[in-house]
Amino acid sequence: MWSFIRATVLTFSLASTCIASHSDSHKRDINSLRARNIISDGSDLQSSYDFIIVGGGLAGLVLASRLSEDTNHTVLVLEAGESGDANITQINTPADTYYSSLVGSEYDYAYQTAAQTGCSNRNVPWPRGKVLGGSSAINGMYLVVPNEQEVNALHAIMNDTDEFWTWDSYYAAMKKSETFGAPSAAVAAEAGIQFNAASYGSSGPIHYSYPGETFGLVGNWTPSLLTLGVPTNADSGSGDNTGAYITTSAINPSNWTRSYSRSGYIDPLPPRSNLDILTSATVTNIVWKSGTSGNLTATGVQWASSSTAAPQTVNANKEVILAAGAIGSAQVLQLSGVGPSKYLQAAGVDVQLNLPGVGQRLQDHLSASLIYNTNAETAGAEENTGDTSAKFLSFINSATAYVNLTTLLGSADATALISSAQAAVSSSASTLLPLGDPTVAAGYEAISNTITNQFYSANVGQIELLLSITSTVVVLQAAIQHPLSVGELYITSNSVFNYPFLNPNYLVHSADLTILREGLKMARSVSQASPISSFLTGETVPGSSVSTDAQWNTWLEGAVGTEFHPTGTCAMLPLELGGVVSPSMLVYGTSNVRVADASVYPFEFSSHLGAPTYGLAEQAATIIRDFWNGVSVNPNSTSTSAAPATTSPSSVKSSSNGALHSIVSVGGFICAAIACLAGSILL
Repeated sequence: MWSFIRATVLTFSLASTCIASHSDSHKRDINSLRARNIISDGSDLQSSYDFIIVGGGLAGLVLASRLSEDTNHTVLVLEAGESGDANITQINTPADTYYSSLVGSEYDYAYQTAAQTGCSNRNVPWPRGKVLGGSSAINGMYLVVPNEQEVNALHAIMNDTDEFWTWDSYYAAMKKSETFGAPSAAVAAEAGIQFNAASYGSSGPIHYSYPGETFGLVGNWTPSLLTLGVPTNADSGSGDNTGAYITTSAINPSNWTRSYSRSGYIDPLPPRSNLDILTSATVTNIVWKSGTSGNLTATGVQWASSSTAAPQTVNANKEVILAAGAIGSAQVLQLSGVGPSKYLQAAGVDVQLNLPGVGQRLQDHLSASLIYNTNAETAGAEENTGDTSAKFLSFINSATAYVNLTTLLGSADATALISSAQAAVSSSASTLLPLGDPTVAAGYEAISNTITNQFYSANVGQIELLLSITSTVVVLQAAIQHPLSVGELYITSNSVFNYPFLNPNYLVHSADLTILREGLKMARSVSQASPISSFLTGETVPGSSVSTDAQWNTWLEGAVGTEFHPTGTCAMLPLELGGVVSPSMLVYGTSNVRVADASVYPFEFSSHLGAPTYGLAEQAATIIRDFWNGVSVNPNSTSTSAAPATTSPSSVKSSSNGALHSIVSVGGFICAAIACLAGSILL
């Protein structure tokens, strides 16, 4: 039952198309999607581009849109999946996340973890989007802004002297991606939605909004949690995301469709002669300049349309940017000879650069569900009546709560857990990370100290609670937010078409088991709290047979599954802490390869990954554009081993208000507006 519920929380969403004329310089047919920069034939490619982006997912399409705003730069995106147009109706309808999921289809990588000793030795399914938009096209559409304390800890741990990742800088980048849409008065009243519109952006490509219809049961969420000491948060988008609230979702309220990276950043664009997006193109490896002394320099990439097709090469004039996610980016680096030499040699890959952190610290939000019968109206019951209105089909789950450790455990037990976890930091580093590299171990210790010394003691969520009423039953979920259990990813062959070994080491650390168990106990307490208790008529999973700690632990091993938030495999950390990329996202030991996706987070945020990763990609685009446009170059950067000390990509200082950047951005949005009026696009 658990796997069914979690699997059906995904789907794909693509927006309406816009047909426009385009120069025939790339042999494009003006009557097809090729007029919107998307192509499906590799013969249409140029021989080289300034920027090659590996992966057309959430981050990759943000980068493609922003980098191609500069008409003096050419941009290519290589996406392994299809465009998604063949399943546009399923993809575009929010409720089909639950009722007509494409998980398990050709749009899903359908990864599985290695057998998890903390999960009854199960191989846990890991769906990931294999389509334009990536996992932003198949997720549950939650848009949760992370906690300011976590972002500032990220800034501190990576020695971000250029201040790319302070809260103020990162928050501004997130808001740049956003257009906030308030709920209707009726929906806000029924669901108990509170918000502060000023905490969100107002002119970005991604819509932060709410469903067009809701249900009374949602309105019982925040008052029930209040009785348990979890306060209602009326301004969750401001940097304090703890407490209970109805979060924003990636829904375009003008037409009740999913808002995601393709529909927001690519579909509204006019044809751009400097942008190509090639689908069904899997990057097999980065091509390095031969005879390179010092830092590796990428000259391009190889890609193939299938495991049996001959690889083709396309050249990069300036940079290769990996945006293939927590699995894909680390896999491509390792296949290109960059990573732990021990694993590369075992897979038959020539080592170009021994960079131990690549693939290490793989982590995820782990969750489980309690299921209840109900006498209340639910979306699943209504769906069975055949309501096909766009407003109804925009309803998705969005009731959430982030609970700090003291509220979850009580003061005495929280203090005891903190002391126990702190005492085990060094031993856990050697147990969880068998690679044995001292820098990776040092990074684990630094991150664990950040979690146990700062996050555990602060008003930062350690458990997320979620309410789901999209079935005919009510589901209460709990998910751990800052796991101390981490693992690794590594290739086992020299082919990108063979999936890597994935081991997040779920629940191996005892603190994680305690926190998740207590989170589920709190979820049960929610079910017994007024007013929501009057609408729940009995717990069916796990039921009354699970009540002691030992019973909870046994049940959890067979019930837990992913919340779909893998991170950490290309961590943005100092090199001496096993880092892979610098604060400018440049891969250490290379001169022109960056990673710009969720793989760079060295620890999990207490949020879903969508909102922070839109901000990360926006910030990455600004860093890259500012460097290549000569804006605010800082030749005194001290980023460890990243690149030469002169005007290298790692030494650029961000300036999001650069004159050239602003002029080009305005021009791009004007062109987009004209194209949308001509094509009658609903943005």
